[in-house]
Amino acid sequence: MVLPHGTVRTPCFMPVGTRGTVKGLTPEEVRDAGSDMLLANAYHLWVRPGHERVARLGGLHRMMGWSGPILTDSGGYQAFSFRGEKVKLEEEGIRFLSPLDRQWRVLTPEVAVEIQEALGVDVAMALDECIPPETDRAGVARSTDRTTRWLSRCIAARKAPDRTALFGIVQGGFQADLRAAHADALVKLDLDGYAIGGLSVGEERRVRNAMVSVSTPRLPEDRPRYLMGVGYPIDIVEAVIEGVDLFDCVLPTRSGRFAQLFTSQGRMNLRHSRFKDDPRPIDEACGCYTCRSFSRAYLRHLHLAKEVLAPRLSTLHNLSFYQRFMDRVRNAVDQGSAALEVLRVEAEAWQQPYEDAGVSE
Repeated sequence: MVLPHGTVRTPCFMPVGTRGTVKGLTPEEVRDAGSDMLLANAYHLWVRPGHERVARLGGLHRMMGWSGPILTDSGGYQAFSFRGEKVKLEEEGIRFLSPLDRQWRVLTPEVAVEIQEALGVDVAMALDECIPPETDRAGVARSTDRTTRWLSRCIAARKAPDRTALFGIVQGGFQADLRAAHADALVKLDLDGYAIGGLSVGEERRVRNAMVSVSTPRLPEDRPRYLMGVGYPIDIVEAVIEGVDLFDCVLPTRSGRFAQLFTSQGRMNLRHSRFKDDPRPIDEACGCYTCRSFSRAYLRHLHLAKEVLAPRLSTLHNLSFYQRFMDRVRNAVDQGSAALEVLRVEAEAWQQPYEDAGVSE
């Protein structure tokens, strides 16, 4: 995927830098971990420091010191995650009660495009409505139609289409026929790329996979296809098998902050007492700075002592693990479906907790 700020190898996992930073890591560390592209959030940057200020400071790339491509989510997911008295959803757009000044802000499709173009990002997401999983069929249909209308307004509001690509978002809840119809409708708009949204909101894996499998085949093969908010390595490889190109998720960074580590032997809770005298690296198969330099015992000590270095080092390992995994995914795509299936089985095993009977608790 060739963008104004560089070329992105696909399938690609984008680390989440919601407020213009991947928590705890420098841009150089994020790049050295193997990341080609980052995700930031237009809503949060609109609230603080403000998109106009970012533009005056030379754009988001310059301000955060990241030279590679950036994709921004529009804020539609925040309407879902903040839902309640702080959010009012209307045909005009989404009204948010600002946590900073307690004033109501209105995020319309036009404002969402304005924010993202002012930030100077490579890919802007259209404003969509992300609904609760328990929404009934009639509510899903109304919401999906609104997302289509908002997308048309986003297209009309564009002022820098040569600089910032626009992706539409396929919605439709967990209704296969509504998903399929919405994907077909969006393809007719000839967008730069297409996302599959409204998933990873608490549904079972089999349900998510079903919605991906009904959506992806309807999206053009020559445009990026992006599954939003996913996920675990097994989720990623299963979606790649269906033809998905782009992923983002807070899992590697958020888990690292809470001493949850991804390894080639399974998921590890570094706070466990079994690691208090363990001199080995987190993962002996990993060559990241954390694994080259520090023991499990030391990292456990840092987490228990609440040292700032603890989440940094753990996050760096997790992100490195994910990006090495994506290297393997890309190689498996080149080798064919049999290689992808081998990787899928391996990633399934990584879901299990790390076990080592040789280390006493």
